[in-house]
Amino acid sequence: MINITKASFVKSSASLSQCPVDSRWDYAFIGRSNVGKSSLINMLCNRSDVAKVSATPGKTQLINHFLINDCLFIVDLPGYGYAKVSKDQKNKFQKLITEYVLGSERLAVLFVLIDSRHEPQRIDIEFMRMLGENGVPFAMIFTKADKLSPAKLAENIENYKFKMLEEWEEMPPYFVTSSERRTGREEVLSYIEQVNNDLNSH
Repeated sequence: MINITKASFVKSSASLSQCPVDSRWDYAFIGRSNVGKSSLINMLCNRSDVAKVSATPGKTQLINHFLINDCLFIVDLPGYGYAKVSKDQKNKFQKLITEYVLGSERLAVLFVLIDSRHEPQRIDIEFMRMLGENGVPFAMIFTKADKLSPAKLAENIENYKFKMLEEWEEMPPYFVTSSERRTGREEVLSYIEQVNNDLNSH
């Protein structure tokens, strides 16, 4: 598992062309607004202040790069779907997300965050379908696992697997997390370390 001892904000970018040009890999996090993205990033980094946590959906409006241990980037992307912003702003978000996700040459893994409390949402399924069609490497992270009973959590994840396997040959890598209880932290960080080692060895 990667032991994060240093996490520093590098820059916010309003387009792919403004993102850091670097040999280090990006590990980006995305999900519907209010899925718990900033809380998860802070939990992974062992800090409370790396990503800005907000009660208002749609707060992240730029591509935010954080340098981790001087060896890789964690990237906080705007949420998709519902946000208390104008249609024009929403279209800007979509364009920014699509440009980065499909155009970045340094994207190692896109972590798609799913709220474990809900049944499979069409917007998440469609987003992952788009990733699959474009060959974007991604993994799923079920968030807020502490908000429901173990039995209900297991049932919701099974429902998700069932829905995914209607279209996918196999389930993408997935992790179950709780920012409150720090559940899943080691698994996600171990996965990042493994992918990073593999990419750097090539």
